[in-house]
Formats: sequence, structure tokens, C-alpha cells
Amino acid sequence: MPPFDRNDPRTSGASPAPTARDVPDDAGVVVADLVKSFGSVRAVDGMTWSARRGRITTVLGPNGAGKTTAIGCLLGLLRPDEGSVRVLGTDPWQSDAEHRARVGVMLQDGGLPNTSGARRLLTHLARLYEHPEPPEAVAQRLIDRLGIEPFARTPVRRLSGGQRQHVALAAALVGRPEVAFLDEPTAGLDPHARLATWQLLRSLRDEGVTIVVTTHSFEEAERLADDVVIVCAGRVAAQGTLAQVVRSHPGGSDGRPGGPSDGRGGRDDRPVLEQTYFALTGGRTDAAHFEENR
Repeated sequence: MPPFDRNDPRTSGASPAPTARDVPDDAGVVVADLVKSFGSVRAVDGMTWSARRGRITTVLGPNGAGKTTAIGCLLGLLRPDEGSVRVLGTDPWQSDAEHRARVGVMLQDGGLPNTSGARRLLTHLARLYEHPEPPEAVAQRLIDRLGIEPFARTPVRRLSGGQRQHVALAAALVGRPEVAFLDEPTAGLDPHARLATWQLLRSLRDEGVTIVVTTHSFEEAERLADDVVIVCAGRVAAQGTLAQVVRSHPGGSDGRPGGPSDGRGGRDDRPVLEQTYFALTGGRTDAAHFEENR
């Protein structure tokens, strides 16, 4: 299967690539006809997708697909060349401090100060926001919810990768954001910590927080997402609920577990989203492919 091309019926699926007219009225995050280039490289090429308020949207795509660039525009770190982005109805590039206080961000590089412990850091960050409770109480609530207490006083530089992830997530949520952008929030976590993080994110969604998660984990998307966006080559290959994506595009068929032929007369039992993703982005996961390349 060739990589996604919105003009190619083999990969575009049953529905055309979305445009700005397809953005729902209840969207808290909007990417509309976004174009962003770096020199001669067009990293984002007419991308349109949205995240509805009070829902979890997962964004998947190969490295270089334009995910990071689009998120950079949504955070106000990059200025679009064409098109527009909006977060809570505001252009992030021109946003003020009041708007930024309503947005939480967790990036892969962390940006945590190496010499500070989690409790001290989270208490300091809590003082930067307006809260009806003391900063120490805000920090303690996140420490309890994310299981940080055992290493709350340990300097960040001495924490494991998973422990740093917990602290970075807590830092993104300390301001009680209305929108949270989380880049691979469960990377490096053990199974128990991963489930606890998913439970926390679901509870935040139920409280009305709009959450955008970029991930390479099909399991995370299937277990966590209300809506899924798949991007490839700077454009949107598919978006909608999980059921809509797998039923309307190649690889998903009827949306039930079990994908295409496994090359041995049976059906591949990998998650349906995985099959749809590889069909849309140009990869193959079937056993016949591995036999061909042995």
C-alpha cells in the first residue's frame, strides 16, 4: 500500500481529507488548512483537524509526519505560513499570559530543572497560578494522584525515566488547564503507572478538560481516545472516533478486532487501529510481508 495521498482512492478511504469547513462547533483546539515550511521542506501541508472540548484526542503519525510542527503552532512556538490554528478560540502566536495560563504542556524533552525535587518544583509552579487553595495543597494533590510521594524530594537528575514522566505530567497539570497538550505521556512507564496515568486523564476529561495526546502507541490510542487523528506527509489521513476511523478507511473493515489475512489462512489478531494506521501511512504488518523479506 502506498503512503497516504488525499487524491489517491487507494489510501484516502471512504471520506475525503477534512477542510476548515469540517471543524465542529464545540472544538477547543482547531488546526485549519495549516501550512508550515522549513526552507524547502514543507513539514505541514494543508493540515486540518480539531479536538472537541471535554474529550481526549490522540494524534498518531510516523516521525516527520508533521505532528510536532502542528503542536508547535498550537503552542505559539511556531508561526503558520498559511492557514490558522486556534486554542480556546485564541491565536496562540498572539496570545497573552492569561490565555497561556489556561493551557498545560508536557513535551518529550521535559525541560525540568535537574537540581530541584518534585515537591519543591510543583509548589513553585503552583504559586505562578491563581488557585483557591495554597500552592502546597495543589502540589500535594498531584503528588498523591501520580504516586510521586516516594521520590518527591529526590532531585530530578536522579530520577528514572518513568519518574521524570510523572513529574513532567504533574507540571503540565498544576495550573488546572482547560486544554492540555501531552507528548507521549506514558513513555517509559511500567504497566501499573501507565494505567494510573490513563485513569487520571480520563478523570480530567470528565471534569471538562480538553486533552490532546501525541503518541506512537496503538494501545494507548485504543484505550484512551475519544477521537483519533492520523497524520502522514504533513496532512490528515483520517480523523474521527476510533470506530469511524477503522470502519471508513483501509485495514479496519467492519471495526471488529482482527485485521486482514495473516498470510496463513487466518486473520491477524493485532488491534484494528494498527492495521488501519499502516494501511494509511504506507506500512504493512501482515505475516506475508515478513515472509517476503526473510
